[in-house]
Amino acid sequence: MSAGRHVPLSFVEAFDLPVTVDVPTAARALGICPTTAYRLARRGDFPCKILRIGNRYRVPTIELMRAIGVDERAVYTLDHGA
Repeated sequence: MSAGRHVPLSFVEAFDLPVTVDVPTAARALGICPTTAYRLARRGDFPCKILRIGNRYRVPTIELMRAIGVDERAVYTLDHGA
């Protein structure tokens, strides 16, 4: 990846995220650069809820999903007995 280019997070990658993510990962999902994301976090203007833990920021994945328009994860089961 060249300097200044940020690859957006794919839909599939978004559904494989852990419970919380770091700011650069959240920035990818939101389509903004990490520098802007950190600036928004410091100002309290991040597009979704963000947690400050010590000197680090974490973004709850459920809040991130809501911010990108995904309210709930679909749950599917496969019935192999039918």
